[in-house]
Amino acid sequence: MQPTRRTFLTAASGLALGTRLAAASTQGANDRIRIGVIGTGGRARGLMGQLKAIRGVELTTLCDVYGPSLARAKEHAPAAAHVADYRRMLDDPAIDAVLIGAPDHWHRTMTIDAVKAGKDVYVEKPISRTIEEGEAMVQAVEASRQVVQTGTQQRSWSHFTLGKELLDSGRLGQTTFVHTYWYQQPGSIASATVDTAGLDWKAWLGPAPARPFDPERLLQWRHFWDYGGGGFTDLLTHWIDVVHWYMEVEAPRSALATGANHLRRSWDAPDTCTASLEFPKDFSTTYIGSFNSRTDDGGLEFRGTEATMKIDRRRLAVYRNDAPYAPGTHAPEPEIYVRGGADGTIAHLQNWVDCMRSRKTPTADIRTGHMAARTSHLANIALREKRRVTWDGTAVR
Repeated sequence: MQPTRRTFLTAASGLALGTRLAAASTQGANDRIRIGVIGTGGRARGLMGQLKAIRGVELTTLCDVYGPSLARAKEHAPAAAHVADYRRMLDDPAIDAVLIGAPDHWHRTMTIDAVKAGKDVYVEKPISRTIEEGEAMVQAVEASRQVVQTGTQQRSWSHFTLGKELLDSGRLGQTTFVHTYWYQQPGSIASATVDTAGLDWKAWLGPAPARPFDPERLLQWRHFWDYGGGGFTDLLTHWIDVVHWYMEVEAPRSALATGANHLRRSWDAPDTCTASLEFPKDFSTTYIGSFNSRTDDGGLEFRGTEATMKIDRRRLAVYRNDAPYAPGTHAPEPEIYVRGGADGTIAHLQNWVDCMRSRKTPTADIRTGHMAARTSHLANIALREKRRVTWDGTAVR
C-alpha cells in the first residue's frame, strides 16, 4: 500500500521518538544517579514511577511532612531513607539531584537551596508563585553549574515537536490567533479525609502566612493565593509554554483576565476564568478554563491564514483552510493526523537524566520555566487587579 502523507507523519514521528529514547537509554547507563524526592504527593509519585524505570537511576531519599503521602511514595522506593527536613537531604553528598514536588510556595526556596548545595533539580511547574520569585530562581540557577529541568513536558513530547516543525515549515501560513483551553472536574473536599496526626502543618506552611489547619488548603492548595495561582498557573502555564516555543516569543505585551467562583466559593482563585493575551509578532492568544466539567480536557488551536492546527496530549491535526467541509460539519477532514503516543513526561525525565550526565542544558531549563510561569502570573495580576496590564520586559504597568 502506498503510504499517505498522514500515515507517513504518524510513522515518522513514532520512529523519531523511538530513536531518541533508545539513544537516551544507552547513554551512561552504568553511571548511577542518586535522586531524592522533596514532597511526595500524587504528581511526585507519578514522576517517581517513571524515574525508577530509567536505567542508572536510584531513588534514595524521600521527604514529606505528611505521613500518608510518604507511605504511598515508599511503594515506589521501598529501600529509600526518610528525612523530615529537606535540608538534610541537601547536606548528603551521596545525593546527586532532587525532584521537587512540593506545593508552589516552596519552589523558590527549595530550588535555590538545592543548587547552592550542588544538586541538580527537577522542579514542577509553575516554578514560582510570583514573577519576582522566578527572577531570583533564574539568577541563582544560572550562577550555579547545576542542571535544572522544569515540568513543562510538552517540549519533550514527540507530536508537540512535530507541531513546531509544521508551524516553522509555513504550512499554517501566518498564525494570528492561538486559542487555548482546559476543563477539569476536581473531587469534592467533603469526601476527603486527612490524618492530622501524620501532618506537620506548620512545616507544610513554611514561608506562607500562618493559618489554622484547613483540609481544603492542604488538599486543593493550587486554588489559594498563599500557595498557588489557580487555573492560570496550574494549567495555562503548560499551554503558554507551547505558545512561547512555537511562536518564538518570551512574554505578552499585555494581559486582560476575568474570573468568578460559581461553584467553588471557598477558593481564592476562580473556578471559571478567561484570559486575553496580546503578543509581539502580530498574534493574540486566549485561554478559557473551568472546574465544572472534564469534557474536552485541554488543548491548543493555532489558526493561520493557510491552515489550522489543533493539538493536545492525545493528538495533532492540521486542517487546510481551502479544503471542503466534511458533509454535515463546519470543518474539513484533517490533512495530517497524528496520535500522541507515550506520555511525554517519560522523555522529559530521560532528557533531565541525560543532561545530568552530559552537563548540557535540558529541554525546559529554568529560564524557559520562568517565562511560562511569568505569563500566567501576568494573567493573575490582571485578574486580581481587575485591569489590563502591560509588560515592557522588566516591569508590570
